[in-house]
Amino acid sequence: MTADDSFGRLDDDDYPAYTMGRAAEMLGTTQGFLRAIGEARLITPLRSAGGHRRYSRYQLRIAARARELVDQGTPIEAACRIIILEDQLEEAQRINTEYRRAAESANPTTTA
Repeated sequence: MTADDSFGRLDDDDYPAYTMGRAAEMLGTTQGFLRAIGEARLITPLRSAGGHRRYSRYQLRIAARARELVDQGTPIEAACRIIILEDQLEEAQRINTEYRRAAESANPTTTA
């Protein structure tokens, strides 16, 4: 990947643009916190060629939500589980909405 390719991907929420140090700084947390949520499998950072953790903006949003819950007194393992369940619920609601729309398209109601 060339520098031009990398620059074009900066708008991509899934592009691992942030080092662990920068991610921790942006979140106002420690690198240990990022390691802990990684160990809890909430997020899995990509690794650079040198083996360093790299985070995407999407992962930073998830980490920020975890930090919010931990700051409110929720244990880190519970915070990670809550976020995973919230994500599953959101996905289920999205799928249900798609099914409803498909059913409505297949069986439009007629008004007389």
